[in-house]
Amino acid sequence: MSYQPHTPHLLPPSAPPALHLPQRALHHGPQELVPPVGVTPAEPQGQEPSELAQRYELLRTLGVPTTASEDFDALARAMAEKAGFLYGFVNLFLEEQTFVGLHQPPADSGYVIVGRTMSRDHGWCPEVMSREKALPLPDVHASPRFSGNHVVDAVGIRAYFGAPLIHDSGTVLGTVCVIDPEKRSLADARRIQDIVIDGGAQVMDGITRASLR
Repeated sequence: MSYQPHTPHLLPPSAPPALHLPQRALHHGPQELVPPVGVTPAEPQGQEPSELAQRYELLRTLGVPTTASEDFDALARAMAEKAGFLYGFVNLFLEEQTFVGLHQPPADSGYVIVGRTMSRDHGWCPEVMSREKALPLPDVHASPRFSGNHVVDAVGIRAYFGAPLIHDSGTVLGTVCVIDPEKRSLADARRIQDIVIDGGAQVMDGITRASLR
């Protein structure tokens, strides 16, 4: 597969933050989610600056784009559609979480429209990076540890499934994940988790094959 970088869509800093995610049946026009203005992302807990430099060097060596990519967007879309989720992400952990692959509802759907970056301490992907294994949250409110989260408060997400992107060298490049405003049943959690893990494997396989060309 051939990765072609594209200019990322960055939301204007003047855009108002979303307070909640509209229900599926409502159509109030697009809303935008933006990171807090003027906040410098902190280093993820336990991560030395050299790890970020190592990640950048590996991405450069592999020829992986660090901006929006149509191929990564397609992988994010396929993963979200298989899982039946509204949003899908291929997420590289750089100075910020950078969504080189993104699938979301159309701008006029009435759902929150997200940008291509987010602070590294927001959401549940930092936990996936730390534990280096999949994190299934069919209902984020079922766990006090994961219910108090900026994304929950600002967007209203109820379900999250994520998996790490780990290179053969052991370097964790980022994550793949899907999120949705509706919780999922425990009976469906295994199926969704397998979809996300498989999606991560497809991303890493595509990266490896592209680097060998």
